[in-house]
Amino acid sequence: MIIQILGVIVLLIIIIIILIDIVPIGQDWLSRIHIGRYEDKQLWSKSITKVGLKWLNTTPKIKVTDHTRLVVIDMLKGNYTRSAIQHWQEASLLLGLSEYLQNHHDLEVERELKRYLDMKFDRQGQWRQMPTHVDTAILAYALMKVDFIETDDYKLALDTTWAMIREHIGHDGTVAYRKFMKGYRYVDTIGFICPFLVAYGIRYELEECVELALKQIKAYEERGMLEGHHIPSHAYEVDDKLPLGLFGWGRGLGWYAIGLIDAWNELPSDHAYKAILEESVKRFAKAAIAFQQANGNWNWTVTRGECRPDSSTTATLGWFMLNASKIEEIADMCLDSANQASNYLMKVTRRNGAVDFSQGDTKDIGVYSMLFNILPFTQGFCIRMMNFNHGFKVVKR
Repeated sequence: MIIQILGVIVLLIIIIIILIDIVPIGQDWLSRIHIGRYEDKQLWSKSITKVGLKWLNTTPKIKVTDHTRLVVIDMLKGNYTRSAIQHWQEASLLLGLSEYLQNHHDLEVERELKRYLDMKFDRQGQWRQMPTHVDTAILAYALMKVDFIETDDYKLALDTTWAMIREHIGHDGTVAYRKFMKGYRYVDTIGFICPFLVAYGIRYELEECVELALKQIKAYEERGMLEGHHIPSHAYEVDDKLPLGLFGWGRGLGWYAIGLIDAWNELPSDHAYKAILEESVKRFAKAAIAFQQANGNWNWTVTRGECRPDSSTTATLGWFMLNASKIEEIADMCLDSANQASNYLMKVTRRNGAVDFSQGDTKDIGVYSMLFNILPFTQGFCIRMMNFNHGFKVVKR
């Protein structure tokens, strides 16, 4: 009798393990039936925003590994997801929904944003879980973009974020991705910290923050760009100035793009660094457009037409292009590029409004995910792009 019971328990465990593997695969297959049927951008914008709002407080967990078999082992080892990954997913949704509120008076969205903030910050405006990685800075920046709250109520959290960034400054005066990796500079870090540094520095009159953001961007342009093409490597080694990882990793272009364009946006028009960053925006816009595919997308390796398209790259570069179109010299080419990007993203949106086929989380320098699925980060930047005031209404069709 005991043997029979044990046999049933073992069988149930095996069935559960198999279901953990099979159910997500089946759900993806079903969700992709009739994918890409959106033709009206207003309807598409409404659908992606609805999904983004749903995900803000129940953000899908993003896998650290690419394993699709025996996933339960990763769960038990704690390798399924990590909080640092979740921070930039949530930040993107917060940025997108905040942009949506610029054009819509929506009490439901305001209520969900407030609920999210109450989960992340205490009544004194401090982080409930103190940040340890620079990834958190993009979430602090997203907090500053929520217009219906008083930013100063969260100054403790913002000050803590600035203090945490300072702890990551290396001997070259720029910010490391992790404290234990101070010899490397990642392109991701530009997207994580530079918009926050400029917004925080301007608001609280701390010029050293703005100077650090500029230094981070200019150092990468000097040491981490492919000569003749101006696209970033994944990282570079500080002392030897050696590029590391792939030149042309799509989301790496995206991280550089959002760090640069949001930092430029946050600077007042009369600031001394505005014109300096504007030149960087123009140079990168021309470089990135050269690698945009005929369908409007960028591939996960932008330099290879044979690679898979990546929605996260396309969404972030679409946001960059739309903002860069404010510069008269490159306005037409950037608006056209952004319009093509949004057209592509509509074609890879599931019928429920979730944008599909984004590359999964990167494992290490030069070690890239081969899973392409939904990603809250992509969803947020699609929402942000479609609700930007300088948007597609001026594009000739």
